[in-house]
Amino acid sequence: MTLIAILLPWLSFMLRGRILTGILCLILQITLIGWIPAAIWAVISLQNAREDRRTRKIVKAMKQGR
Repeated sequence: MTLIAILLPWLSFMLRGRILTGILCLILQITLIGWIPAAIWAVISLQNAREDRRTRKIVKAMKQGR
């Protein structure tokens, strides 16, 4: 998924269900200058989604431990 985020940032957003963000990223990516910011944006967004998922698992485990 990280490789997709670097090579095709807009597809990374689309695969995660963020359609409008994917369209905006595609518009940014169409320009060669915008490709690098779009790739960085997609990778950071992917990492944040992974961290959010990890945090939810930890909170759920803590609540079950009570």
